[in-house]
Amino acid sequence: MLQLLNNKRVQSFSKIREEETSLLLRKINHSIDNSQVVDLTELFVTMTNDVLCRVALGRKYCDGEEGKKFKSLVIELVELLGVINIGDYMPWLAWVNRFNGFNAKVDKVAEEFSAFLEGVIEEHKEKIKIDEKLEEGSADFVDILLQVQKENKSGFKVEMDSIKAIIMDMFAAGTDTTSTLLEWTMNELIRNPNTLRKLRDEVRQVTQGKSDVTEEDLENMPYLIAVMKESLRLHSPVPLLPREAIKDTKVLGYDVAAGTQVFVCPWAISRDPTIWENPEEFQPERFLDSCVDYKGLNFELIPFGAGRRGCPGITFAKVVNELALARMLFHFEFSLPNGAKAEDLDVDEALGITVRRKFPLLVVATPRI
Repeated sequence: MLQLLNNKRVQSFSKIREEETSLLLRKINHSIDNSQVVDLTELFVTMTNDVLCRVALGRKYCDGEEGKKFKSLVIELVELLGVINIGDYMPWLAWVNRFNGFNAKVDKVAEEFSAFLEGVIEEHKEKIKIDEKLEEGSADFVDILLQVQKENKSGFKVEMDSIKAIIMDMFAAGTDTTSTLLEWTMNELIRNPNTLRKLRDEVRQVTQGKSDVTEEDLENMPYLIAVMKESLRLHSPVPLLPREAIKDTKVLGYDVAAGTQVFVCPWAISRDPTIWENPEEFQPERFLDSCVDYKGLNFELIPFGAGRRGCPGITFAKVVNELALARMLFHFEFSLPNGAKAEDLDVDEALGITVRRKFPLLVVATPRI
């Protein structure tokens, strides 16, 4: 994983992030030209999926029957991961899944995803035969994994099933979480106009005299970073982090046997009133003079987990989210349709592997004057 998501590798994909966020902006402009309401939920899901496709698989899978099939597979995969599997918690009732159709659905999606990835891998092998030396920065995740398999420097053989599993994990863990965070961030900004105005002013001040936002500009936007932290605090994309006790231990007076599945709840931790002042309020300012970060060192804020089982894609997700948000606020103003007030914005949640908005986030966008 370190070879796939280290800082150097993340930086090598900057052109992809720039191109896909530019496409996001063009789609918003298209809605403006046609006097249409902008469905930010759909745009964020599509952008995130396209970025992951290009980074992991080398190209987008969004057109024709192939594109429809792939998008359907990703949606089904994420939905199934969010289903409560009774056999995981009460093994003696695992037989229920054979009769309610759950096992059949899982097997179907797994087989279809496996067959799709086999085709992708074969496509990459053919490409490598033609050009054994990939250009600097052109290698995607499949290329890198095939190279690791060929060189075998780690001392253990990388099986083809392992390559497919890693790629599948990336789509399962990366698509919904990233798009959901962007969705909730825009949701909170629209509900808090003063915060939206303050962030917009920072973005435009830092980029004064420029025609757009670059990734280098993001380092000079402390309020943007604070907004993303506050959004992660209030809306941790994954509310429960599953772990397993590796030895017998005692937690708050309770005996926990080795092998027990334990859930850490970052959602509850980041809303704990003994840790956070006014925990239910969206206040990015709380992070401006604070060293608290979400990279796993401060246990009061662990949306990505912590330790060796923490999310390896933190850096990648961070720059995608910050760039997309900054570029949107550089180019557009946002409001609710039909003159709705900010306090009327629906915030109902839909449960699954992530906690996303129950209904799509629909807004009106106007070009920057």
